[in-house]
Amino acid sequence: MNGKDPNGHAAHSGQTFTRTARGILLAALACYLGITFLNILSQPLGPYNLALAVACLILVFLLQLVHSAPGASAARPRSKLLTLAAQGVLSYLPLIWFGVPWGAMAGFFAGSVLLLLPARSGWTLYGLTTLSLLMPGCLHHLAVVDIVYMCQTTALTGLVVYGLSRLTALVDQLHRARTDLARLAVSNEQLRFSRDLHDLLGYSLSAITLKNELIHRLIPADPLRARKEVDEVLGISRQALADVRRVARDYREMYLNSELTSAESVLAAARVSVTVDTHEAIGRLGPATSTVLATVLREGVTNLLRHSKASYCRISARVEDGLVRLTIVNDGLVTGHQAPSSPHSGSGLGNLQQRLEDIGGRLIVRRLHDGSGADTFRITAEAPLQAARSGDMFPGRGAAGKATYGRADNIA
Repeated sequence: MNGKDPNGHAAHSGQTFTRTARGILLAALACYLGITFLNILSQPLGPYNLALAVACLILVFLLQLVHSAPGASAARPRSKLLTLAAQGVLSYLPLIWFGVPWGAMAGFFAGSVLLLLPARSGWTLYGLTTLSLLMPGCLHHLAVVDIVYMCQTTALTGLVVYGLSRLTALVDQLHRARTDLARLAVSNEQLRFSRDLHDLLGYSLSAITLKNELIHRLIPADPLRARKEVDEVLGISRQALADVRRVARDYREMYLNSELTSAESVLAAARVSVTVDTHEAIGRLGPATSTVLATVLREGVTNLLRHSKASYCRISARVEDGLVRLTIVNDGLVTGHQAPSSPHSGSGLGNLQQRLEDIGGRLIVRRLHDGSGADTFRITAEAPLQAARSGDMFPGRGAAGKATYGRADNIA
């Protein structure tokens, strides 16, 4: 870590680009207004007409800023028509006092109609605005070359105003989109971190608690076994610390074989009769599949310890037709405990459902009622032997923004 916030740097860069685009637009508008003002100064005008010209130029500049602002096209139709009408009046009426040098202001009006009106009507009115400069040229008996020059200048000014205004709006939109993406990335990373802490540490902490309770009972009667259990607690604690570091590094490969052995030990310490049935191909699972199924096993054992009074647990990991099927069955589910019905419920099993969908698998949660008040609970996780992208070590985040979705069922 270098102490710098990449999201903050991106936001600062985006603001710089936005300010640069707006600065270029303002500079271009000011240059056009300056050229018009210099052309007016070349005319024999009195102080009153000169002051009137400056006032009209300022009003045209302010109206153009309104029309060139990002989001101006989304304003109410009545507001757009009023400001366009005002700019139209200021583009043509001063021709009476200032003559042909004022004709460049029609270019601003041509750019504004392109910015505010729908494409068809906007381009039509843009063309009419360009041709409208034929009239003052003819009235002042200008040469044909000068008249064509006036029309061409009006068309070019309109295109420049329209292009720079649209560019500024697009830069602003891009900056906002980058800001939103940065916030979304932070939110997704926070969700990943909280989910991984739940999935990885919930099991370890539950196991440590159970082992310590067992040690407390064994110390008076069997000190040697108590010492052995202490060693196992130390191993689980070290594993929990390693898991936290893996979460922080965004790397958390897990192995189903190892988790099966650990689950058997923890359940035995909790005085649960456990049976584990595995297939020899379990050791050849792809890393993504192995990690997800190991996480499912951890969460299943954690839920068993927290939400049931189980006397037995059967764990099966089999490979059939290119699919790995992990099944956890236990009794002693307390009546009233509800299985999650949505992957967005915020529960541990909901997280697992999402993880399995991301590698093309599914999670089946089934609760079997026996009428005695202590029901049987079964979790079945199915996943491809090799995930769609075996190199993707981080299931749950998708591959390049795209995941292969399977089907998830919850049956109460």
